[in-house]
Amino acid sequence: MSVTVRWAPSPTGRIHLGNARPALLNWFFARRHGGRYVLRMDDTDLARSTRESADGIEADLAWFGIAPDLLVRQSERTALYDAARDRLIASGRLYPCYETEEELDRKRARARLLGKPPIYDRAALDLSAEDRARLEAEGRVPHWRFRLDGRPVHFDDLIKGPQTVNTASMSDPVLIRADGSYLYTLPSVVDDIDLGITHVIRGEDHVSNTGTQIEIFEALGGNVPIFGHHNLLTDAQGQGFSKRLGSQSISDFRAEGYEPLAIAIVATLTGTGMPVEPYADLDAIAEKLDFSMISHGSARFDPVELDTLNARLLHAMPYAEAAPRLSALGLEGEAMWLLLRENLAKFSDIAEWSKLLTGPVEPVVSDEDRDFLALAKALLPLEPWDETTWSQWTDILKNTTGRKGKALFLPLRMALTGRHDGPELRSLLVLLGRTACLDRLP
Repeated sequence: MSVTVRWAPSPTGRIHLGNARPALLNWFFARRHGGRYVLRMDDTDLARSTRESADGIEADLAWFGIAPDLLVRQSERTALYDAARDRLIASGRLYPCYETEEELDRKRARARLLGKPPIYDRAALDLSAEDRARLEAEGRVPHWRFRLDGRPVHFDDLIKGPQTVNTASMSDPVLIRADGSYLYTLPSVVDDIDLGITHVIRGEDHVSNTGTQIEIFEALGGNVPIFGHHNLLTDAQGQGFSKRLGSQSISDFRAEGYEPLAIAIVATLTGTGMPVEPYADLDAIAEKLDFSMISHGSARFDPVELDTLNARLLHAMPYAEAAPRLSALGLEGEAMWLLLRENLAKFSDIAEWSKLLTGPVEPVVSDEDRDFLALAKALLPLEPWDETTWSQWTDILKNTTGRKGKALFLPLRMALTGRHDGPELRSLLVLLGRTACLDRLP
């Protein structure tokens, strides 16, 4: 089977980690199977959808390294939905309803009092043409519901295995609002048919919608895709990510200096059988991730795990990959990068760490170490230097002063770098050179 998947965000704000999970899982599936990846903007909510948000979503995907094979916007495809609407009306599967929201609330409340499920009673199906004409003459404008078969709908979920949704326990869903605008369900099914979507990969919160959607696929004569519902990513407190609640967006993580691959790994491999560890790129993940590895339990995001992973990716980053980014910061040099990368938490940290080589550095010298450092300066070996120079120098100082361990090394580090931490001094010494070391030693 030729695979075609789609990711269908609503451009009503910037996407967060929870949104990134299906975006990337669909990409992995398409890459693993040599398929197509469709980006579908679900922008039928004209009041909340903005082009700025849509552009931001495209920018976030590009930051991850995802290039969709096709981009469509639902706002530009209304004619397709109108045609499907007319077909469903003609076949008797889409029918007009005239109840107000207040009347529906009262019906639901009454059903609960009687111990019945609060589902729509299909009263509108009993209306005659005269009844409908009278209601419309009173100024009532109908919304439109899809008449469900009311049966067990079975499907084999790509992730969860065999599933059954009984539409008999559900209200006939509203597909068209009173103002004529479409809710998510009908345009989504129409697009999946038109675009030849073979696999719908999305969060497990959509499982209950699947029975309804399969009935609409069948009512329109379309091929029913294979569904796969993955576990949802939650924040560190176990709460779901939400635009409405202001969850940290992907653009926020980008602005904070995280690597896109770190975000991608954490967003997708958390809650799977694959370790959250460095991978070469998205294709390396796609080659290894089988959807049978996705857990049926929750997937909780750990900020500490993200920080650790981000640092590990930087520590292993080859110079060829780092070089263009270093150049943008006015830096260059493979030896410099290989020396300093082990100290980075974010790539931007390199600007500060590079000052160990280029200055300015404010040496830190305590009174009790001043004589020791003066001696160290006098005993500093002549050039040329190599990786053995550090041990030669410190061996002489150890034998001369009796100092060893922290008492020997820390004063030298503080004088040369002004820091307690940092790269290995044996390598740093070579890059600094004798003149810079003499300048920094008191």
